[in-house]
Amino acid sequence: MKLLLALFLALTLYADTKQLMFNLYQNKKYEKVCQIGFDNFKQNKHDEEFVSLYAFSCLNSDYIDRLAVPTAVLKSSQEARANSAYFSVILMQKKLLYHALVDNYDLSEFSLPTTDYVLSRVFDLYAKIGKHKPRAFYLFEDPNDDKLTYKLYLSRDYKLDKIVIEEFYDTITIKRHVYW
Repeated sequence: MKLLLALFLALTLYADTKQLMFNLYQNKKYEKVCQIGFDNFKQNKHDEEFVSLYAFSCLNSDYIDRLAVPTAVLKSSQEARANSAYFSVILMQKKLLYHALVDNYDLSEFSLPTTDYVLSRVFDLYAKIGKHKPRAFYLFEDPNDDKLTYKLYLSRDYKLDKIVIEEFYDTITIKRHVYW
């Protein structure tokens, strides 16, 4: 009887965690969902809905490095594999863009898939520059919206440089993304 009660409580807590994450996600509390998903990942790593919800929340809160593990475990269904591919493209673009900005690596030779995520758009625009001398910052105009621009630069830190992408609509800052 005690085992049955413990099992019922565990299932109820699991359902409550997933539902809480979903509710928070709908309310655009992505950072909170990402943290809850991170804290509960081990016991839910076989639930692809949970893993996808966790990964999209981390993506929307700019915790791109947390996509590595979900990318590896999302494989059982067509939707999961599509999500995994989407996350891996963004993660790779972040790593390559960081390599280019820090080490002056030329990205123009790459022909990669892309996504609608802001880092992907900036990656594509940066790669089109071709080989060039490093700059303090880069300004890019969105090819689909002439009022939308992106400012790309490295934020220098004594420990680790960070990629910063600022999104502007006209001259108003929409969002600032920081990646390390």
